[in-house]
Amino acid sequence: MTTMTAEEKKLIQAQHRLEEAQMRAKEKARKARTRRLIQEGAVLEKVLPEVQTVGLSELEGYLNGKLSGNEENGS
Repeated sequence: MTTMTAEEKKLIQAQHRLEEAQMRAKEKARKARTRRLIQEGAVLEKVLPEVQTVGLSELEGYLNGKLSGNEENGS
């Protein structure tokens, strides 16, 4: 069994600190995206309350119909 030198230990510690910083940044970005999606959904429900009754699978088609002015697909 070989022992690590002080430099090897420092290198490993620095690598772990970098990995932890990257994980924190990734989690921060994920939480920011989740917050943005929730806020956008709340605005959508406020402007178009009827989207609450539209199933998630039909929501895209419903919105496309609403935005294109084609009420047949939008209702």
